[in-house]
Amino acid sequence: MPIYEFKCLKCEDFFELLVMNDSEQVELRCPKCESESFERVLSSTNYAMGTGGSGGGGVTSQTRKCSSGSCTTYDIPGPG
Repeated sequence: MPIYEFKCLKCEDFFELLVMNDSEQVELRCPKCESESFERVLSSTNYAMGTGGSGGGGVTSQTRKCSSGSCTTYDIPGPG
């Protein structure tokens, strides 16, 4: 059951949508302004792993407010 994250192009609010299955019909509207104009935000990952002993960058995160409370996107260093 993936959770998709979107950004409203009208009010710039972030919101999430939980999709139970592929055949589910979902009405996509911004929960704040009810606009149908939005874009999907791609998150790098939804988990973080501990740092190894090699030093270096480590995991960084960006947290922002969305309709379900807060949305966090993690950036894990490594080969892209």
